Amino acid sequence: MSSRQDKEKGSKSRINIKNKKASFEYFFIKQYTAGIVLTGTEIKSIRDGRASLVDTFCYVNRGEMWVKGMNISPYFYGSYNNHESKRERKLLLTKKEIRYLDEASKQPGYTIVPVKMFIDGNGRAKVEIALAKGKREFDKRQTIKDNEDRREMDRARKNF
Repeated sequence: MSSRQDKEKGSKSRINIKNKKASFEYFFIKQYTAGIVLTGTEIKSIRDGRASLVDTFCYVNRGEMWVKGMNISPYFYGSYNNHESKRERKLLLTKKEIRYLDEASKQPGYTIVPVKMFIDGNGRAKVEIALAKGKREFDKRQTIKDNEDRREMDRARKNF
């Protein structure tokens, strides 16, 4: 199957960079999909899968949403105009969404975290962000227990 047919059949991208630590550390209250403003060779690095969402967070500054700590590795074939890997990047959301997230994140225990980065059907990089509430220690232990139980049930199903 050619790449063109692959694009036409299912416009799902293979690029799917997740922040696995976020789902362990936080309860997701509400999720949004945001565009991201990139420069130069950043999109090429993302298409190569050379990005990381570990230790990233979002904040609002002057009515604009920004993501801090996102690592997009420099593009291998880039020259002198390669990008800085850990710069702050602007997210594209509506004003209404930004106002809501700004007010909600000011409450104690709430924050905004990037959950997933992907390439949409039109070839644009998107970031899925979530309004999140921090888990307590006993919540984390419960999450671990649930995951172990789920794995055990899957193993039991495979044996039958």
